Amino acid sequence: MRGLTATRPAPGKVVLPLLATLTAMACFQVGAACAKTLFPVVGPQGAAALRLSLGAIVLLAFARPWRAWPRPAPLLPLLGLGAATGGAVLMFYLAQSRLPLGVAISLQFLGPLAVAVFGSRRLSHLLWAALAAAGVWGLVGVGTGAPAIDPLGVAFALCAAVAWATYILCGRAASAAFGRSTAALAASIAALFVLPVGVAQAGSALLTPGLIPMALLVALLSTVIPFSLELYALPRLPARTFATFTSLEPAFGVLSGFFLVNQHLAAGQILGVAVVIVAAGGAAWSSSGKRQPAATADIADAPLT
Repeated sequence: MRGLTATRPAPGKVVLPLLATLTAMACFQVGAACAKTLFPVVGPQGAAALRLSLGAIVLLAFARPWRAWPRPAPLLPLLGLGAATGGAVLMFYLAQSRLPLGVAISLQFLGPLAVAVFGSRRLSHLLWAALAAAGVWGLVGVGTGAPAIDPLGVAFALCAAVAWATYILCGRAASAAFGRSTAALAASIAALFVLPVGVAQAGSALLTPGLIPMALLVALLSTVIPFSLELYALPRLPARTFATFTSLEPAFGVLSGFFLVNQHLAAGQILGVAVVIVAAGGAAWSSSGKRQPAATADIADAPLT
C-alpha cells in the first residue's frame, strides 16, 4: 500500500526508484488501453472481471497470504477495501468505454484529491480543490469550445473517484494488518464482487480462448508489474516525492489514449488535464508537512488491482 514512511535517500539513489514509479504508471495506462480491446467482445464489465480474476490468481500465487494470516484479522476493512477496489475498476472501465482515457483518469483522480482536501484544515487545500474544479470544467468541455462529453461516462468516472477514495480510507486499516498480502486479498474479494457482473454481461464469452492472452496481459500490466515496481520504489523515495510523481498519471492517460487508441482531446481539455495534475501534485506536496510524514502518499494512492 502506498502511504508508507520513506527515509530520505541521497540524491543519486533516487533515479532508479523514480524510473520504477514512472514505469509503473506507464504500465497501468498501457494496460488500460489494452483493456479497451476486450470491450467489443465482453464489454467493460467482462473486461473488469477478467482483469481482477486473473490478477488475483497471479497475486495469490506470489503473496500466498494464508502463510501469515493475522490473529485477530480485521475483516471489515479488508472487505471494504476489496469492494472499493472492485468498484473502482468496474466504474473506471465503464467510464473508459464512454470517455477518452485521459479524461476518465483525471476525473477518477478527484477521489484521492478529495481525501487530501477534506482530511486537512489548510486553506491551501481549498485552493487546490478550486483549481481541480476549474480543471474538471475544462475536461468536460464546458466553455472551451470542445464537444460535450458523455454525461453518463462522467457519472461513471465520478463513481470510480468515490470508490478510489473509499479504497484509501479502508486501505490504511487493512494494510496495517495484512501487510504485503493486502493487494492479493483485496483483488480476490474484488473479483468475487465483479465476476457475477461480468458473467451477467458477457456469459460464456469470458471463456473465449482467444481473449485469455490479452486479458492476462492486462492483468500483468495493470496489476502485477505496477505493484512490484511500486513496492521497490516506496521504501526508497520520500513520500512527498512519490505522491507528486504519481500525480502525473492523468498525463500518461492522455498519451496512452493518443498513441494507443487514437483518442484526441481538444486544447481546452488538455489544459483541464494539466490543471488537475497541478492541483493533485500541489495537494500532495503541501500535505506532507513535518507533522505528517506518512500521510502524503494518500493523494496518489491508486488501486493496485
